[in-house]
Amino acid sequence: MEAACQQKCDAMPPISDDLNVTRRTVVVGTAASAATLVVRPAIAQETQESRAPPPASVVTTSVSFAINGRRESLTLDARTSLLDALREHLKVSGTKKGCDHGQCGACTVIVNGRRINSCLSLAVMHEGDEITSIEGLGTPETLHPMQVAFIKHDGFQCGYCTPGQICSAVAVLGEIKAGIPSHVSETLTSTMRVTDVELRERMSGNICRCGAYANILAAIRDVAGVQT
Repeated sequence: MEAACQQKCDAMPPISDDLNVTRRTVVVGTAASAATLVVRPAIAQETQESRAPPPASVVTTSVSFAINGRRESLTLDARTSLLDALREHLKVSGTKKGCDHGQCGACTVIVNGRRINSCLSLAVMHEGDEITSIEGLGTPETLHPMQVAFIKHDGFQCGYCTPGQICSAVAVLGEIKAGIPSHVSETLTSTMRVTDVELRERMSGNICRCGAYANILAAIRDVAGVQT
């Protein structure tokens, strides 16, 4: 057995001097391989970027509207929402950005007497409009009756959604007074009644994560002069 193994070993060709490996050779080879792994993705990324279309130029447009009785003129990216125009450009920060998808109502403002979600409306759509945010309803010195009622009935906890809630509540009473029906309205006349069902339906677009709904309802009833 040993003789057979010795014969096989003797038959193998001698190891060439070219295959002699030193520590320096291993280090140099490893570094070269790592450099290749880094350079190749960089080259690929550069190639992809060179093939990508150039970024579209920003289209700006001018718009003028009144915010809380003050006329403002802006030149904006045409894609700017009314919410961002108010908060970022005019520093009207009482209007809050919540979901930014029109689902929470924190950004509610009153435009020409009607409430809207300002995050879903482009600023350029409001040329000549009259816009009222929470700052335009009342001041700390002279509060709006709805603001007084929210404080009286503890209609908020964290308060983040409160500006939108109050703007919406003011507009809701205006809608009922004008005879504008909702999905649960009992009548389509100007004598529409302020009921809990009516108020809940109309305020359903304003979300309060703190769960102050019962107190909000009480505040709106108070302003409307409806007894519980």
